[in-house]
Amino acid sequence: MPLLLASTSIYRREQLARLGLPFDTARPETDETPHPGEAPAALAARLAVAKAAAVAALHPQAWVIGSDQVAEFDGRPIGKPGDRAGALAQLTAMSGREVRFLTGLCVLRHGQAPLTALDTTVVRFRELDAEEIARYVDAEQPYDCAGSFKSEGLGISLFEAIESRDPTALIGLPLIATARLLREAGYRLP
Repeated sequence: MPLLLASTSIYRREQLARLGLPFDTARPETDETPHPGEAPAALAARLAVAKAAAVAALHPQAWVIGSDQVAEFDGRPIGKPGDRAGALAQLTAMSGREVRFLTGLCVLRHGQAPLTALDTTVVRFRELDAEEIARYVDAEQPYDCAGSFKSEGLGISLFEAIESRDPTALIGLPLIATARLLREAGYRLP
């Protein structure tokens, strides 16, 4: 059964490769604009399904994995910082605070009901001073990461704790849930 990852994210591609299944990637053409009043968890879940459905419509014989992550801080979604100033501002605001990362997941084949999951990871930041924030941002330049850090890299040093059922979810693709949904779709995994 052909398998497609509805993402061009290098992080998600590297994670899915860990499961040892052959797959290709495809760019999902989806509007990621939140609906008025849409909660971050609902947004992550909706976008995961939308990404999978957009790719599945073009590849009806394939199973498609869609995933979307929304970082929630003070009840609002926060995006990728985009540049150094944005990363400094995000990390300064989050110092000593918690951020929730909601990762929606969908495994879908065109014409079939979607298989879905939602993972919540809570990151507690240490109290960070301006110098260590600047050193970190200059070292990893996490401008393409919601929350302005890479937990798989030096960003782990910014945390007091991470609370999650799946340690891979924070990177963008919860592999425990992905493996479960792929088994439900008929893939053989150990």
